[in-house]
Amino acid sequence: MKTYSAIIIDDEYHIREAMKILLNQNCPEMKLCGMAASAEEGRELLRTNEIDLIFLDISMPREDGFEFLNSISATDYAVIFVTAFQEFAIKALKANAVDYILKPVNSNELKEAVEKAIEYLEMRKSNSNAMHVYNDSISNLTEQIKTQKPCVEKITVPEQFGFRIVKVTEIMYLQADSNYTILHFSGLNKIVATRSLSDFEKILDGPDFFRIHKSTLINMHFLKGYSSYQGNFAELTDGTRLNISRRKLLEFKDAVSHFSTLIE
Repeated sequence: MKTYSAIIIDDEYHIREAMKILLNQNCPEMKLCGMAASAEEGRELLRTNEIDLIFLDISMPREDGFEFLNSISATDYAVIFVTAFQEFAIKALKANAVDYILKPVNSNELKEAVEKAIEYLEMRKSNSNAMHVYNDSISNLTEQIKTQKPCVEKITVPEQFGFRIVKVTEIMYLQADSNYTILHFSGLNKIVATRSLSDFEKILDGPDFFRIHKSTLINMHFLKGYSSYQGNFAELTDGTRLNISRRKLLEFKDAVSHFSTLIE
């Protein structure tokens, strides 16, 4: 089994110690090389050790997690944020190519985050484009957190062999395909993402997107009309007709009415 070297950067002593115990118990592929109570101590650990993965607290005094990342070559490492941030920040974290776990740390979530972080790290090592997109994704995440916008404007979409950053306003609709999701854009362009439709629904939560069916989420800005001929269908601006489930119909009509009021 290949092993990876890790450090923990968190200003809270009990969090560092709990993380150490959980890593020893649940992640045999991880070798913990040190723990730091500040960004400055974290940089010193990076200078004196060959590190693969950083467990990083976001909210720290003097220098927060994003300022720390800006001071190092972040793409050289797998980074897992350990945070107690509120919902708006969680949405931003979900929308980008980073891994995170919430305080208090859960062992199952820790194992999943470590596995994904290692997978993405290995991907970036073999794919220069994935490296560039990851760097842009970190910058995008930093901006979203700092501005505290309620809705994300860009999302990082994980594909089978890399990532892609897309503008939310360009997504027409999303369709579930087993554990994958197909993102459809104008001009018949599409991306197959390696995450579930439910994940995207949480990221795109807000009046701009509505789930008309268990397998379909639409961007209301591309909605052209509604048809009840031989079923219930949402008609999009490019002529696409998408089935609206019967149980979603009344909620859909309410969403259309509310959305129309918002854009008047």
